[in-house]
Amino acid sequence: MLDAMNLLLSSFWRATGQCLLPRVIGMSLLPLALLSVLASAWAYVYWNASVQAVQTWLGHWGWIDATLSWLGAGQGEGFRQVLAPVLVLLLVTPVLVVVCLLVVGLIMSPVLSRLVAARRFPHLERKRGASLAGSLLWATWSSLIALAALAVSLPLWFIPPLILVVPPLIWGWLTYRIMAYDALAEHASKEERTGIMRAHRLPLLAMGILCGLLGTAPAVLWASGIFLAVAFVIIIPLAMWLYTVIFAFSALWFANYALAALEQRRLPAYPVSEPPPPAENLATPQSP
Repeated sequence: MLDAMNLLLSSFWRATGQCLLPRVIGMSLLPLALLSVLASAWAYVYWNASVQAVQTWLGHWGWIDATLSWLGAGQGEGFRQVLAPVLVLLLVTPVLVVVCLLVVGLIMSPVLSRLVAARRFPHLERKRGASLAGSLLWATWSSLIALAALAVSLPLWFIPPLILVVPPLIWGWLTYRIMAYDALAEHASKEERTGIMRAHRLPLLAMGILCGLLGTAPAVLWASGIFLAVAFVIIIPLAMWLYTVIFAFSALWFANYALAALEQRRLPAYPVSEPPPPAENLATPQSP
């Protein structure tokens, strides 16, 4: 247990330092660049049609027209012109952000695992116990289990202490399942990966819970950006960047821990500098 705790803390500090590498910082900006490209392409093709569709949809709601009439002719018309574009942004931005984060997550996770392996474990043999298709299937299956657990445990959320315990446990379990699998996919065999994830279940679960709690900070920014329309353009990209940084830290932390655990698992029974004694020397010593 003490070795697992030392491994957890050492991998935490290594991941923190690696987050400051220029390559990692540059990768954390990748979602913002991708979001800009996707948003520009979408706006060029669909912006006008989307705003007109929302304006038509708003026209079918009588209470909106009554509210605008109550505001007055000038203010009501100005509010009408602003409301439709804001609603389009609120509807489209989450979709674009999720697409960007998924794409970047698929790109960053293996790259960060290779970065840790190249810097700390270049001697580890790559047994490639999992493929990209296997990783996607594992992530999908784990996500379905987590969603089912969330649905079943939903009544417990109304009990004040349990709402602070149950969701973090479920998301922590999901995080450790996906992150640990991806960290070991290239270097470990199937048997090694299964053994490490079973033997180190508690430390990995603790790491997943902590990473899940860190992920609530961007969510708070995201919520404030929705309600503060003036700061929407600034807060949402900032929240998106924080999501990426936390994802990068999580991937680095799990890679450092999992590959170090794999290295320990492959250590020979005797140190290399002290080969095992010959079989004849293990016999009972002869009397002088």
